[in-house]
Amino acid sequence: MSDLKTIAEEANERLADASAVEVLAWARETFGDELVVTASMADGALPHLAAEAAPGVDVLFIDTGYHFAETIGTRDAVAATLPIHLINATPQQTVAEQDAEYGEKLHDRDPNKCCALRKVEPLNRYLSGYKAWVTGIRREEAPTRANTPVVEYDAKRDMVKLNPIAPWTQEDLDAYIQDNGVLVNLLQYDGYPSIGCEPCTQRVAPGEDPRSGRWAGTGKVECGLHT
Repeated sequence: MSDLKTIAEEANERLADASAVEVLAWARETFGDELVVTASMADGALPHLAAEAAPGVDVLFIDTGYHFAETIGTRDAVAATLPIHLINATPQQTVAEQDAEYGEKLHDRDPNKCCALRKVEPLNRYLSGYKAWVTGIRREEAPTRANTPVVEYDAKRDMVKLNPIAPWTQEDLDAYIQDNGVLVNLLQYDGYPSIGCEPCTQRVAPGEDPRSGRWAGTGKVECGLHT
C-alpha cells in the first residue's frame, strides 16, 4: 500500500469534521512545499482559505485558452491581493495549434477530447511535482460528487487529494464570501453559477441545476479532472 494512501485514509478519519482551514493547515504541515491548491476562479474562496492556512502556497490555475475574460480577471485579482504563488498552467498546444491538428471547435465535436487536451493533460503535468493537491469540490454540486471525502487517495496520480470544503452548502460558501470580502467572478451575478470555458458554458435560469449550463445538451457532467 502506498504510504500516501495510508496517510490519506488516516487523515480522512481524523479530519472528517475539521474546518476547511484546519484541513489546509494539516496539509501544509504534512506536505510543506509539495502541496498545491487548484482554483477555477469562479470565486476566490479556496485561495483565500489556503492563504490563511498556508501563506505563500502554490495555487494552480488551468489556463485553457478558452476562459471568459471575467475569469482571467478574477485570477489576476486573486493573485494580486492574496499571499499566494499563482501558477498559470497551460496546455501543450495553443488553441490555434489544436485547431490546425484537430479542426476548429473541437469542443463542439468532441468535448471529452478537448477537456483531455486542455484541462486534464496540463493538470497532470503540473501536479507531477507535488505530493498533495487541494480542490474546491463540494458534495452538493453534482451527483458524481455526493460522496466526496475531505481527504482521499488519488490513485491515478499517487497523490493525496484534499477537498476541504466538500461538506459546504451553497449557503456556507456564500456566507464565507460575504463575511470575508472574498473576490467573486462577475459572471456569478450574470446567470453563471458554474463557470467553465466560454464555449461550453451557458447561462442558467433561476431555480435550475447550477451545473446545467456546463456542456448543455451533451450529457457530459465532468471535465475529467476529478473522475
